[in-house]
Amino acid sequence: MGSEENWTARTALLLGEDGVRRLKESSVAVIGLGGVGSYAAEALARAGVGRLILVDGDTVDITNLNRQLLALHSTLGRPKAEVAAERVRDIHPGCVVEAETLFYRPAAPDGTGGEGIGLIRGCDYVADCIDMVTSKLGLRRECADEGIPLISAMGCGNRLDPSRLRVKDIFETDNCALCRVMRKELRRRGLPGMKVVCSDEPALTPLGGGEPAPGKRSVPGSVSFVPAAAGLLLAAEIVHDLLRGGETKP
Repeated sequence: MGSEENWTARTALLLGEDGVRRLKESSVAVIGLGGVGSYAAEALARAGVGRLILVDGDTVDITNLNRQLLALHSTLGRPKAEVAAERVRDIHPGCVVEAETLFYRPAAPDGTGGEGIGLIRGCDYVADCIDMVTSKLGLRRECADEGIPLISAMGCGNRLDPSRLRVKDIFETDNCALCRVMRKELRRRGLPGMKVVCSDEPALTPLGGGEPAPGKRSVPGSVSFVPAAAGLLLAAEIVHDLLRGGETKP
């Protein structure tokens, strides 16, 4: 079995020993461990990030098999945060991993409720891979209050071309309905912009999907490679920024 130094040797050829050390001393929270977040979390672990907080309240479902790194027939029904933590420990035993099986929820206007508030405190970076707009906005608020750099994944559903993924400030994006909603809400709440990973590919119309059942959201189509590419791009931005000493503009 190789030493810890040996397993990061190839990384050090590109980042240098100082870069490897900086990543080892860094702490990153990945909120949401689906198609994007699962790949982002594993890429950060393989890059040598020394502490990872992995947050997701969901369990692995059979519909996740087409795109999510954590989804195997052997993991069906298991909490995603636990499965992700096991993988990280098996890849990088020296990593301090905190698995939180919960859905991040912002507090209500009266200050009540909220789940996962405070988990990011002390982190060097946060990866937002959440689906829900209210939760994304709440996390943006908390990161702004705590002074923690944030990068947010936007919509990857109904896209087929991973080469159309871009890293931008959210106020410079187009062809993304989620970005459009987020821009409006950020302005309304007086929140600053943020770095995002998004696609400039116009969203495709799912084939034969029909209308969603009453009270249900429409389900976007997905493939194996677009969310994965977004997660790897997101992790790359975090690593680059950590090595530069903080968040930078895209």
